[in-house]
Amino acid sequence: MNDTYLNLLGFSAAVLTTTAFVPQVVKVVKTKSTKDISLLMYLLFTAGVALWLIYGFAISSLPVIVANAITLLLSIVIIVYKLKGNSSR
Repeated sequence: MNDTYLNLLGFSAAVLTTTAFVPQVVKVVKTKSTKDISLLMYLLFTAGVALWLIYGFAISSLPVIVANAITLLLSIVIIVYKLKGNSSR
């Protein structure tokens, strides 16, 4: 597979996996509720995404960088809401 197809494959995966987080973030922001969300899971997930982002920079992979930068921001939003104490509503 040439680089163009590999990048297209990477960006397609990036769009799908990153977009999957949008409904959760929208719901948390709209309802201000994180009651049913595991803080530990999101902390571990966010740490993993941060490492993927670093890896993306290390291998100069734009699809990996873009997907993980956006996903990192989205997961941080959820963690912030969780830590702000809005989890009881």
